[in-house]
Amino acid sequence: MSGSKWDLAALHTGAHRSIAVTIGLKRAEPGDNDLNKNPPLLRSGFLALAAAALIAPAAHADVKGGVDAWSAGDYDSAIRQWQPLADGGDPDAEFNLAQAYKMGRGVPMDLGRAEDLYGKAAAKGHTQAADSYGLLLFQRGERTRALPYIEASAARGDARAQYILGIAHFNGDMVKKDWVRAYALVSLAQQEGLPQATNALTQMDLHIPLADRQKSVSLGAQIAAQAKTNRQRLNTSAELGTQLASAPPTDTSAAQIVKPQSVVNQPTRAAGSKNPSAAKADYIPAAATATPPRPSVTAKPEAPKPAPTRTAAATPSAAPKLPAALPKPAPVANGPWRVQLGAFGVASNADALWAKVKGRPEMAGHAKVLAPAGRLSKLQATGFASKADADAACSRLSAGGFGCLSVRD
Repeated sequence: MSGSKWDLAALHTGAHRSIAVTIGLKRAEPGDNDLNKNPPLLRSGFLALAAAALIAPAAHADVKGGVDAWSAGDYDSAIRQWQPLADGGDPDAEFNLAQAYKMGRGVPMDLGRAEDLYGKAAAKGHTQAADSYGLLLFQRGERTRALPYIEASAARGDARAQYILGIAHFNGDMVKKDWVRAYALVSLAQQEGLPQATNALTQMDLHIPLADRQKSVSLGAQIAAQAKTNRQRLNTSAELGTQLASAPPTDTSAAQIVKPQSVVNQPTRAAGSKNPSAAKADYIPAAATATPPRPSVTAKPEAPKPAPTRTAAATPSAAPKLPAALPKPAPVANGPWRVQLGAFGVASNADALWAKVKGRPEMAGHAKVLAPAGRLSKLQATGFASKADADAACSRLSAGGFGCLSVRD
């Protein structure tokens, strides 16, 4: 994961000074908490996530001064400037101190203290603190408390939260078992570059019917569009200096790039199951490594961040009974839109590309066509009902390394 945008976290101020830090969440061990009493969500263990967290513009000069000191490596000075502000209830200072306690820089490493500070800042509407707070709660087994934070983060497009919520929907743990939504959420996380999502999709492919995977394409497009709307509403709220009580908190920044060594647990491929209701996403932990080395920092300007209110927790739904038999694939679609995969002068090259993509869920039910274009033949998948459906399929294909564009028949 070296160099990945998921390996990082940063502190930001209105002056666009940043501190990049790497935060690895350790897998809980037997006896640590009640995680092992309720194992189905990730079965044999948690997948460690790089907890990215970004601070809103500083309301006080001393918060910025602390970030400047931190950037210069003077952690003690940064703590001295943030501590009185945090004691006075400044959410930005609380968040920065939480980062310091999580890393153990300028203060002894103390995840309990970090979690407490994240929680205080989150209670004041600090969105990025709420993101980190939810991930910490989830990592140590407080899944009921973590759920509203995870759902709020997922609703604004946070890939880590979408991944966690997607696994929960797949297993039917704490939320309704919904394989269409599960596949859509994890696919969105995969499109954002979260590597764990790719491995989870491989496991889901063994259990989720092709028809459901096809449905997830349009649902994923709807979820992504709603997340974009949520972010735009909250950005507008921040620019106007107001809060939108009905809008979920948002994570809006482009983070700072670092190249750490992180602890990552990779999923293991699950065996097939004839009974979908018995399928679970299984994971094995990677061996723990030493504390990552101090990262290098690449500064990057940030836009102002909003500080909206928290959302209420959703009421968990009981997992539904699923049929034992897998449904048949969807029939061939006949809409007016197509996804064009390329133009070829040699028909065998078009056939080779089709062989690679025809088994993907976004291609299910869509027939292959070689449309003549002079001396070339355009390889197209037909039958998409709308441009939005074709664009969604093309987005998924592009994330998988296949270039394409939407065209009308």
